Amino acid sequence: MIIILSHKKTNMKNAKDKWESGDPYELFMGRWSTLMALEFLNWLNLPHKLRWLDIGCGTGALSDMIYKMCEPSELTCIDPSEKFLVMAKEKLGNKGKYFIGRADDIPCADSSVDLVVSGLALNFFPELNRALTEMKRISKPGGIIAAYVWDYSGRMDILRYFWDAVILTDPESADLDEGFRFPICNAVNLKNAFQQAGLQEVEVTTLDIPTPFKDFSDYWNPFLGGQGPAPGYVASLSEELRDKLKKELQKKLPLEADGSIKLLGRAIAVRGKTSAQG
Repeated sequence: MIIILSHKKTNMKNAKDKWESGDPYELFMGRWSTLMALEFLNWLNLPHKLRWLDIGCGTGALSDMIYKMCEPSELTCIDPSEKFLVMAKEKLGNKGKYFIGRADDIPCADSSVDLVVSGLALNFFPELNRALTEMKRISKPGGIIAAYVWDYSGRMDILRYFWDAVILTDPESADLDEGFRFPICNAVNLKNAFQQAGLQEVEVTTLDIPTPFKDFSDYWNPFLGGQGPAPGYVASLSEELRDKLKKELQKKLPLEADGSIKLLGRAIAVRGKTSAQG
């Protein structure tokens, strides 16, 4: 994902997120996505041999974990980025089926899967209500729809420290903060969205993983890859402002005696069931 902006003239409305290249994304967030996928599947605790669909599969962190942990009878991976799908296929090979598609126009037949999941992507769906309607359409009666998103405004520490530093060093760009941009990344809002879509037995929870960094460079360098809203913002900065942001982060991050940084990564997860009547 790249956020394209003209610095000092950008606001939330013209911030554009694009999925462009998988390798920088893997360095920036992929290592944590894999750990969170495991936590999510442990929380779902579903039987094996089900038909799974992963919408917004990205580079395949969740899909790969589904195959390893859940022995799906069928696994379908959908993402709007061809380059990300290539990386997902490199992980899974012929263990899955792969389609370019959007959440509001899923290329699957009615009632064709047992459950639909989405990992760290729900907030990027342009029309969530339409996406949930599509997920219900392709789910069997009594099927499960579940997702998780980063807790941007709370304990997704990697990004919370970053955006708090941005607010101090560049207040005009405060509205690029993902905690502000993505109000759906909130337990109450997620639950309301699922209930308003007509899903039943809706549950929400928080999932935590440790996100340690060996030193400041290990934390900072992934922000230089241009993939995702925060790295895209860094790429837009002048050298002077980038250095100012870096120094502010060096002051604020909690350094251990050995120079390492121990942070928490939190996601908010939600699940619900479609009507048993179809």
